Amino acid sequence: MEIFKISELKVKSVALALLLFACSISAQEKLTLSVDQAVELGLQKSKTLHSSLMKSKTSAAKLSEVNAMRLPSLKLAAVYRRLSKVDPFSIMGPTGPITIAPNILDNYVTQLTLAQPLFTGFRLSSSSDIAEYTANASAEDYNKDKAELIFNIKNAYWNLFKAVQMKKVMDDNVQMVKAHLNDANNLLKAGMLTKNDLLKLEVQLSDMMFKQVDAENAVKLSMTALNSTLSISLNTEIEISSSANMSLVEYDKLEKLISSAVEKRTEIKSADYRVKAGEAGVTLAKSSWYPQVSLYGNYYYSRPNQRIFPSKDEFKDTWDAGVNISMNVWDWLTTSYQTEQAEANLAQAVDGLGIVKDNITLEVTQNYLNMNQSLKKIEISNLAVKQADENMRITSDKFKNGLAASSDVIDAETAQSTAKINYTNSLVDYELSKARLDKSIGK
Repeated sequence: MEIFKISELKVKSVALALLLFACSISAQEKLTLSVDQAVELGLQKSKTLHSSLMKSKTSAAKLSEVNAMRLPSLKLAAVYRRLSKVDPFSIMGPTGPITIAPNILDNYVTQLTLAQPLFTGFRLSSSSDIAEYTANASAEDYNKDKAELIFNIKNAYWNLFKAVQMKKVMDDNVQMVKAHLNDANNLLKAGMLTKNDLLKLEVQLSDMMFKQVDAENAVKLSMTALNSTLSISLNTEIEISSSANMSLVEYDKLEKLISSAVEKRTEIKSADYRVKAGEAGVTLAKSSWYPQVSLYGNYYYSRPNQRIFPSKDEFKDTWDAGVNISMNVWDWLTTSYQTEQAEANLAQAVDGLGIVKDNITLEVTQNYLNMNQSLKKIEISNLAVKQADENMRITSDKFKNGLAASSDVIDAETAQSTAKINYTNSLVDYELSKARLDKSIGK
């Protein structure tokens, strides 16, 4: 009996521990986020942004590698060789054969080489320029990816906000129709309403409940999309703490915004760096037309040392130094073809820069016009909500007193629901239009 009690106590302890663990996991899957907190979390978690950062670091390391090629290099080599037996070189002397070159079977060579390029036909300098401009372009690409991620997070956040607000409207409408249905039952009992009017309200309630289910699913889908954008668990439950509260922002005139975008946008900076890299690529392609000059020095520590005669089976050191000059005399116009390729790549980069500028000008113009349009829609939809609320109040009072038909109530509820949805959409669209415009001007 005592053993049974102890076992039962252990089971309860384990169950309690599992329950606490499950609660802790559940707590970890719930987040309350403002739009700024969502952006910060997304920047920390994004695998795409981290990949872009690694590309930028790769380009920076490549620049360091190319610059290192312009500095003196020092290489150490050691070789051991075992030779086959041959007759030693000897001459006949007065007293017998004299060995001039003994047969030394074990050979050891240690060589230390110092090399310094002096002139490479601008090959190294242009390679360094290409690596530097490419690294700068990669850094700007990272900034572009970061700006796009920030906008995507804001877009997903406000879409979730919109879905939550739509669900609230549907929930309110369902409760309102239920209240009217209750009033309709009372009026039916009092003989002030027909059965057909009651059925119309019941159909309206079914339609609202149908839309309520769609609204609930829209919230789940929007939350999943935001979780995916934030690179967190798709099961995380996010509570929206920011609200679209019509915070007006003053912007400069369109021409000034376009000028600012051309100056600040990372895409233009990246394209400009690639143009400069293309110019350096042309110089690199032409480098084979020039002689290549380098300074070298070697230190040998060998056994036997081949420069010392007669050879002895012992370590001796020697050195040499000099200047090496080489030039490509004929390569079947390979250098000319490489130069043509580099010039064509440069022309593509220049065209790419122009295309980016044109696209940014169009993007800023569209976003500026859309932002102004969404601002006007807020004013109109806000007025519509006030009118729909007043119409709903009057119609509801008339219906309670038997002075309005159920169809009038249904029409008023539909108009009120539509007005609230339009107002919420206009608020969210304004927030998104500001985010798009800020992104397009490089803010």
